[in-house]
Formats: sequence, C-alpha cells, structure tokens
Amino acid sequence: MFTSQGCSSCPPADLMVGELAKDPSVLALSFPVDYWDYLGWKDTFADKAFTARQRGYSEARGDRHVYTPQAVVDGMLHAVGSNRDSIIAQRFDGRAKGALAVPVSATVDGSTIRIAVGAAAQPRLKPATVLLLPVMRRSDVAIARGENKGRTVTYTNVVRELIPLGVWDGTQKSFEAPASLARMRNADAFAVIVQEGTTDRPGIVLGAAKGPGL
Repeated sequence: MFTSQGCSSCPPADLMVGELAKDPSVLALSFPVDYWDYLGWKDTFADKAFTARQRGYSEARGDRHVYTPQAVVDGMLHAVGSNRDSIIAQRFDGRAKGALAVPVSATVDGSTIRIAVGAAAQPRLKPATVLLLPVMRRSDVAIARGENKGRTVTYTNVVRELIPLGVWDGTQKSFEAPASLARMRNADAFAVIVQEGTTDRPGIVLGAAKGPGL
C-alpha cells in the first residue's frame, strides 16, 4: 500500500492494511511516500525510495498511474487502496498470471536470517531479486498539521528499507542476512519477497514469506 500521512484519503486504506494483515495468506505492507510532504506535514516514515518504487511500478505497467492510497497487488496490478473488493479481485488475477508461484521460507537462526527459495516450475529467462524488507508492525502517529491535522492514525507493517540479498535464477537457492537488518530504523519484524524486474521497474512478485511474528 502506497500511503502518506499527509493524504486525507489514506486513513481508510491504512485501516484496511491492518485488517488484511490479520490474514495468514496475505502479506500486507505499507510504503509511505514523500510527495505530499509539501502540504504542511512531513510524513514520519516516508522514504524517497518508496516514491521511486511506486513510480517504477507505473512505468513497468505503462499507465503512469501514481496516487495515494494506491494498492499494488503482487507487483503487477493496482487498485484504489481503500477499495477492498477491487484489491481482492486483483489478487486472484495475479495468481492466474503466475504471481506467488515460487515457495519461499524465512527463519531466524541466532544472529542469522536464513531464506530458502524453491525452484521454478519452468525454466526462467529473467532473473529475479531476493529482497529483505525490515518492517515496523504497528505505530500510532498523531498528525499535527496538513490534511489529517488532529488525527491519530495507526500504521501497520510499515516497510523501513528495501535490501537486495541476491539474484534468484529459477533454481533452488539459499540466502542469508544478519538478523540485525530486521531491526533497523525501529523495525521489529521482516518479510522477504522474490521479485522480477529491476529497482527502476519492479515487476511480478514470484514468491514471498513472512518472518517470525509477522
């Protein structure tokens, strides 16, 4: 979910992220963007990398649609972030097109995160990137200025960084990372995604896993 503390249309979508996150089969993530900061409130979680990621998705799709709240489902399809029915429909469409077909698991062994990515059902022509996403599971933010002045909004599964761990070529592979990465910038959990495309033009999410406690 691409969202902003400075967007008056976003709180219903932020609430829905919290609801979706309760579903074990859903990896619901918040990506706060910074392009509404000029309205009078600087988003306390926004990152220009998330703004670039949202624009990269629009470039990859070819539609140039960038707005908040915007849900990007399985790296392919988008919907208004407060429209639950549309998001669920996009989820099923993504599965039909091969999203989340690759098994991924993530565990913590002492000071090390261990990630296992299964083999693709068919040989792959395009490599994919394995990304570690440190996540803040919940934060209540009192917003003092801007369009949401006077509101306290709860944010769920706020991504704090995008950390590439390596390239997956379609064969069964393992990856490791220091567990300390999952705690950076006040994160208290993590997720892993295997995603086609590049940083500039991210594509379909081929596999995903939640870390312990997410």
